Amino acid sequence: MQNVMCLSNVTIRVPEDLKGRMERCKSINWSEVARKAFEDTARKEEMQCAAESIKKLRMDSKEEWDGAKEIRRWRDAAR
Repeated sequence: MQNVMCLSNVTIRVPEDLKGRMERCKSINWSEVARKAFEDTARKEEMQCAAESIKKLRMDSKEEWDGAKEIRRWRDAAR
């Protein structure tokens, strides 16, 4: 079985001086550098959105929640 990945093209603009510097670094795969940067940024944004959602859920919750008490409850129930 073969793993086939569909890729999309993205065009970005960089200043001419940066483009020149990039061209002098022939051993660097700039597409891979960009892919990693895009992936890292997307992951950070997703984590930030998830954290904000969790914070909103906690604020909207009518019940006070205590992590230490919850852990104790589960440990006691396992006995």
